[in-house]
Amino acid sequence: MHRLTVVLSVALFIGCVSFAVGVGSADHPPRPGTDDSDLDENETATLWSKAPNECLSDEVYYDRYGENRTEMHALANCTDITFQEPPETAELWTEYDFDSLEPGDGDTSIYPQHADLESSLAIEDAHATIFAAQPSTMVHQDENETPLYVAPEGELRGLVDYRARAPDDEQIGNDTIEWSVLDHEVSEIQLLQDGEVIASDEDEQTPVFDYDLEGAGSSTLRLEADIEVDLEQKITEEVDNQTQTRYEYPTDEVTVSSELDVEVYDLTASIYYAEYPDGDAGVAIYQSQPWHGYTLTEDGEAAVRGVWRYYTARDTDWDYLVHSNRTDEKVIHSDALPVSVRAYPSEVGPRTDPIIDGPEIQEIWGSESPSPNSTVHENVEIDVIDEPYSQSHGMAIRYTDVDRDHLEVQGIVRGVNAELVEPEGGTEREIRESNLSVEIVDQTETEATVRIELRDNETGAPIVLENPFEDDPRFAPIGVESRDGYISIGDEQVRTNASGVATVTIGTPGIYSAEYHPGSWRTHDPAYVGDTSSAAWHPLGSVSGWFALLVDVFWISIPFLVALYAGLKLGSFFRISEDPYP
Repeated sequence: MHRLTVVLSVALFIGCVSFAVGVGSADHPPRPGTDDSDLDENETATLWSKAPNECLSDEVYYDRYGENRTEMHALANCTDITFQEPPETAELWTEYDFDSLEPGDGDTSIYPQHADLESSLAIEDAHATIFAAQPSTMVHQDENETPLYVAPEGELRGLVDYRARAPDDEQIGNDTIEWSVLDHEVSEIQLLQDGEVIASDEDEQTPVFDYDLEGAGSSTLRLEADIEVDLEQKITEEVDNQTQTRYEYPTDEVTVSSELDVEVYDLTASIYYAEYPDGDAGVAIYQSQPWHGYTLTEDGEAAVRGVWRYYTARDTDWDYLVHSNRTDEKVIHSDALPVSVRAYPSEVGPRTDPIIDGPEIQEIWGSESPSPNSTVHENVEIDVIDEPYSQSHGMAIRYTDVDRDHLEVQGIVRGVNAELVEPEGGTEREIRESNLSVEIVDQTETEATVRIELRDNETGAPIVLENPFEDDPRFAPIGVESRDGYISIGDEQVRTNASGVATVTIGTPGIYSAEYHPGSWRTHDPAYVGDTSSAAWHPLGSVSGWFALLVDVFWISIPFLVALYAGLKLGSFFRISEDPYP
């Protein structure tokens, strides 16, 4: 069973159950252990995140249901359970529960309340409604979007139903027309992708289609069924006081359908490799669709997880079914509850395993999205991030050892891993050491000029960060290529010129540390690691500084010298001789 992360929320998924064994109400799905699925009680306990919140003690639970429960079941009674990776339980439950979904008998149509109904001459309450497409994951992406990502290969289940009825008898002129139903059937049912038929069947009202979808990205799946009713039309005509009877056998037809907008999750990833000067491996991976995580070694111990975490919840559109016949409509709780995997951006965010001595995340890039809080069901309390977040379409990793033969990019849809593609220009990037030097080249008593020089530590070539020819590259020096990055010194950021030099004027004495912040190695070849250097400045560090200090001391001391001189003169004026009369 998948490792579970318990989100300390108060979201009951089972609580009290008001139905017989194996049947749940709209608010209270089946209790774990009351069905014959292949899932054990601990697994079914995690399925129902949308149910109302209620936390029952073991004593109250036993008094209510006359049975004990597992620790996981007790935990799920008052918390929502989340997953570190897409669980299989939703797909297994949906497959099992679909077997309990039965259509009507021709006189009764059974449909969920959201079904798109069609009627015609002899057909009433006809529909073809998609039950579930799996493997799939619905993503709480932002405040407006919850796209459904489906695996390129999977299964789609649906329900097709209708009721056949004989039209009312009628009198037209001298003709009396009496109707009766001879036969009825679902003559054909098809699954289409963007208007193209990809699977078909006939005479099936609970179809299960294996599909293999084309392309990647936005697509529309359409479940479409043709329903036919064969009629007998008895026409009695009065001609010259004589009764003549003839029969006609028309067929009434209706086509019904429903659509499901999906994102075909055909995950591909562009990958770049690099080696740091100290021997560490660098890996940068980019993919345009959401992704789950990376494994960097054969044993899977060194891994990176993205921003997404998971929970499972039922499709509430199937909580109730309508049973409609010629005289009545009755709404009942559904025996069949499809369950889906849902992904959400977690407050935990991207992380690495193991935490100590594991991979190091160097860079994350991707589009920023608002919090999807508003798209989460009111009964679901999970650690969804409540502020704008990055979907992290790409990430750069540093690790001591990466097994390229076993590197794997895992998807947010269960069972889907990315195809690794080599980008244009190759996958390898070289990372070199940089050499940053700082020195005071000119100074006065009030300021100093600092010269910063940045060079390739191996070749001595200047590292150019400034690009004055960005608007018109025709005038750029041949062989000199600027790059992303900057040098920080004090509270300033500077960039080196074509000679790899930058100058800064400082006016406050102190020790100044400069640090080179290189651009991402994935966009530069060669790339560099950062370096630091420092220099100290004080006005006394120069001859002019000492001279200025002496001048300042002289001018400051003048009042004291004048006072001293005046005091000496006054003392001599008032001095009384020891012997005034020699």
